[in-house]
Amino acid sequence: MAGRYGESQRLDVITFGESMALMYPEGDGRGLGSGRKLSQSFGGAESNLAIGLARLGCRSGWFGMLGDDPLGHGVVKSLRSEGVDVSRVGMTKEAPTGLMLRESVRGKLSVYYYRSGSAASRMTPGLLDADYIANAGILHITGITAALGSSCLDTVREAVRIARQGGVRISFDPNLRLKLWPIEQARPIIQELAQSADYFLPGYDELRLIYDTEDIGTLLANVRRLPGMTVIKSVRDENWLVRGSRLHRRPFEKIHRLVDPVGAGDGFAAGFLSGIIKGFSPVESLKLGSIVGSLVVQEPGDWEALPLWSEVEAILNKTRHIER
Repeated sequence: MAGRYGESQRLDVITFGESMALMYPEGDGRGLGSGRKLSQSFGGAESNLAIGLARLGCRSGWFGMLGDDPLGHGVVKSLRSEGVDVSRVGMTKEAPTGLMLRESVRGKLSVYYYRSGSAASRMTPGLLDADYIANAGILHITGITAALGSSCLDTVREAVRIARQGGVRISFDPNLRLKLWPIEQARPIIQELAQSADYFLPGYDELRLIYDTEDIGTLLANVRRLPGMTVIKSVRDENWLVRGSRLHRRPFEKIHRLVDPVGAGDGFAAGFLSGIIKGFSPVESLKLGSIVGSLVVQEPGDWEALPLWSEVEAILNKTRHIER
């Protein structure tokens, strides 16, 4: 089949999970239920990352289960148009594509999920193409997929096993969503998956919940015991890279304006992994992640503001923007 990267060409990163249709009121100041027209898009941490990597010049693939419905087909079409390989996406008539509604009222962002019983919640290890995963450079997983149900957790664990057996590096972003599972259930599973990761990408607030402590020394001691490297996002106004006894701290990039924080973490992860793929050092990759995250928050949208490599490269090279 045309476009199936995995049969002829090694993908840099493969990821999987739930992508949902997204609807939100047009304009500012009024929320859901106000009678305002709704705009359509889609979103999902894993598909956001796949788009981010493709725009940064990397070969990425995303798969998951979607409903065989207009919303599901719209997600696939949009991802394909962004250059993401979607050849392993599963579609079913037995369950719908998940839906999320978002509103921003008086500066407060709220998201409402309609994903119970969605197609993605029915993922099983049978969805996985072992050869496709084993032929990738990196497998990226998130805690969101693990939280969708026991069969989804089984799927994540099996994907990790396949990757490990094939010598594929593993990237893990916990993406902790307490609307999906309580911290008492999430904590041991996230700690288990972190042990499997070459690149563990938690936020600082997440890390405090994962290890149940406010003490930064204890947090560092925990991540230093992990076999891979840890990137801690948003430690006050810095991002940290931790590996063994080494700690590198990088201040946030300066931004002109803060418009929409949604998708910043996915953008950061895409930037960091793109650096690893392109042969940058982990410290240099941390800088790339910071740059991409800073660009994402200056425009609206889950993935729409993810930058092209040329934009990131211009910042790296300190190229002056010529307006006219």
